[in-house]
Amino acid sequence: PCKNDTIRILIDELVPIKARYRVKDVITAEPQSERKKKGVQDVIKYISPGPSSVGADLRLHGFSHVFGLPEHADRLQLRDTRDDEPYRLYNLDVFAYALNSPFGLYGSVPFVLAHSSNRTLGAFWLNASETFVNIHYTAEDTFCFYMSATPHTDLHWLSESGVIDCRILLGPQPKHIFSQYAQLTGYQSLPPLFALGYHQCRWNYDDEADVKYVDAGFDLHNIPYDVIWLDIEHTDGKRYFTWDPVHFPKPIELQRHLQRKKRKLVVISDPHIKLDPDWPLFHEALGSGHFVKDRGGQIFKGSCWPGESCYLDFSNPATRAWYSRCFSLNNFQGSTSSLFVWNDMNEPSVFDGPEQTMPKDAVHSGGWEHRDLHNLYGFYQQMATAEGLLTRSGGQHRPFVLSRSFFAGSQRFGAIWTGDNVATWDYLKISIPMVLSLSVAGITFCGADVGGFVQDPDPELLVRWYQAGALTPFFRGHSAKETNRREPWLFGEEVTAAVRNTIQQRYQLLPYWYTLFYWAHTMGQPPLRPLWVEFPAEEDTFTMDNEYMIGNLFLDDGYSFRYHDTKAFSLHSFKMDSGRLCSR
Repeated sequence: PCKNDTIRILIDELVPIKARYRVKDVITAEPQSERKKKGVQDVIKYISPGPSSVGADLRLHGFSHVFGLPEHADRLQLRDTRDDEPYRLYNLDVFAYALNSPFGLYGSVPFVLAHSSNRTLGAFWLNASETFVNIHYTAEDTFCFYMSATPHTDLHWLSESGVIDCRILLGPQPKHIFSQYAQLTGYQSLPPLFALGYHQCRWNYDDEADVKYVDAGFDLHNIPYDVIWLDIEHTDGKRYFTWDPVHFPKPIELQRHLQRKKRKLVVISDPHIKLDPDWPLFHEALGSGHFVKDRGGQIFKGSCWPGESCYLDFSNPATRAWYSRCFSLNNFQGSTSSLFVWNDMNEPSVFDGPEQTMPKDAVHSGGWEHRDLHNLYGFYQQMATAEGLLTRSGGQHRPFVLSRSFFAGSQRFGAIWTGDNVATWDYLKISIPMVLSLSVAGITFCGADVGGFVQDPDPELLVRWYQAGALTPFFRGHSAKETNRREPWLFGEEVTAAVRNTIQQRYQLLPYWYTLFYWAHTMGQPPLRPLWVEFPAEEDTFTMDNEYMIGNLFLDDGYSFRYHDTKAFSLHSFKMDSGRLCSR
């Protein structure tokens, strides 16, 4: 075992047919080996010839419950895939995604936790290519005739390319797994306090007057909020780092208007760059070699919001450094220190590409094919964005960056959300196991769009979603431009009062949320926890994904958040009393 109780299995070819990609920048520190009497090696190397794909089977003796592998719109405990499709890890732009499905969504974390009443293990498969995971549960272990009958779980990993690089985390308790995983891939960044408040977003607010109207509406109705967001329409023709000269002609004045109330503005910045030879930013990126190329060596071109676009090669450190500099106050004209960033469409989304993403034979820096590092694309963009905002402040202020796409280690750079959900009760219900799966896999600053991104929620669904969203780490209301406006005061006084009370309770709990994120930042412990994390020996909790803990302070009175059915929530009112969270 290593100092942090992690075993590494590394398998590569002695003379590969072609060079194999090894994932960089995800592992933050390799633990030093410390030999103990057990004599287990920390690194086991094999030499294995073979084709491009790689795979491995792991049998976890004594376990019949496994969790993790986000992102999927599915229950918390991973299902047996014997008679179903395997879990897929391949980042895609999936609009109104199917529910109760192992199909891959916007991000991928190839990390599994196995839990029993007396032990927790972790398995981390470090590979950024398209990956499938089959899970087989067996009630009795027949591994050895003299062993008592115990269950086991088989994990079958298969990746399109790369090497086998697997870490086994030995626990033995959930809190140890979280710490060991954070030591490997990095701790959750500590969010600025405002980021834990309420965020108001829409695709799109029409103009500066519309933003000020919404901002004034929150004041008028005594509803607290911290951040208002602008989607793609704020730009000049979908050119990021610009402002629409008609609808947003005075962006600095707008930001100062918000700043006087201690509020922030977030704007979107996608990875595609409009193919416009007359745009200086495009010309600079092209001349400096910052774009992904096609298999013929030409600049790769694909379709996205601006029309024909080119895609920045964030796998290249020089490109990331250049992109980071784009966020400086001198380069990003119209920005101020109170402006923060939202990375969207960064799976990457290519409207005319296979499965609406980049072809696998596109070529990145170093000659690597896109297939080798597909799942890292959004990871690298968020990394570069966070570094740009940190550098903008001279290292004095923590950045806030929301990303739709992610990989293991993305927790170091900011927050993620669960993408383009739908305004139905089923999507509200699935949001709970989705954020719990993210949380146990290290992506702890996460949430779902309150109210659903598409379609129009009825007033009761909207209120219930606010109540649920207020008890998740990232709390943002968001809606598509085709939907009706849904600022909280547009549904009558009863709804306004209910939403006001919910958001005010969120602000009453901000000291507690901030403390939880300090623990995540320093110890790797997730703010949101399945019940089995706090009650590891209680087997009845292992399959529960309609109830969870926020930290562990609810243990004093036994209360937690519950989702029973489509329209029944058990909610408690909380307050801080002498530094202790109490329920009443």
